[in-house]
Order: sequence, then structure tokens, then C-alpha cells
Amino acid sequence: MARTDPLRNFRFKLSIDSIQVASFSEVAIGETTTDAIDYREGDAPTFVRKLPGLNKFGTITLKKGVTSSLDLYNWHNQVLTNQVKTLRRKVQIDVWGEDDDQPKATFIAREAWPTKYDPSDLSAKGNEVLIETLELANEGIERTK
Repeated sequence: MARTDPLRNFRFKLSIDSIQVASFSEVAIGETTTDAIDYREGDAPTFVRKLPGLNKFGTITLKKGVTSSLDLYNWHNQVLTNQVKTLRRKVQIDVWGEDDDQPKATFIAREAWPTKYDPSDLSAKGNEVLIETLELANEGIERTK
């Protein structure tokens, strides 16, 4: 019987439609939730039924080392000038197994756009890599594999 091990969280690749970006050091996929709505008809027994309400998709947080590329900053800056309708992108996150040439799991976020850009803090006392953070709102996260 073939063994199926859990996937490691450090073997991933992220792509954003037409934006060319270097590798990300960290990607946090927000949770997806559905609100439960209490419902009871007038002549029903005295207990509450639960009906599905609004679906909510958490933000996706991307972190990478700052390079000379301005692609992520420019994407966020365009949102600041009210161009959100034309700036929504598909974000795809592929997760690989140990020795694979094809992804084992794929997550796709639809209609994503940046809501927050953080260029990180600077410190003359440190020796860490400068990390930029971008948070993306989206209208659906789906696992396709």
C-alpha cells in the first residue's frame, strides 16, 4: 500500500496573473467561513434551525525580501488611486511534495487586490533581511487539487 505523507509547508510557489515577482518567504492563506443564521417559523417546534448565511474569505498575507522590483508596491499604489475594478487578479498557490515535478495541492484566490502594503521596519543595529508584506482581499479561495 502506498504511503501518503502530509505535504510540507515550505515547498510552494505563488503566481499573480501578470505580475512577475520573486519567490515569497511566507504565504498565509486566510480562513473561509460561512455565517450560521438562526431561523424558526412561527408554527415550528420550539427549536432553532441553522441556515447558511454569508460566506467570508480571509485575507492572504504575502511576505518576501525587498528587491529592486516595484511590482507589488505599484499594484497597491494603483489601488490607492481608486483603480480597484481593473486591478483584481487571480492568485495561485501551488504546494509540492518532496520529490515531485507537479504540485500536489493548489489554492486559487479569485478577484484578489491589495489592501495593505508594509515595507517593514529598518534598524541600524540588525542584520535581518528587509521584508515587505502585502495583504490581499479576495472573493473566494478554492482548493483545486
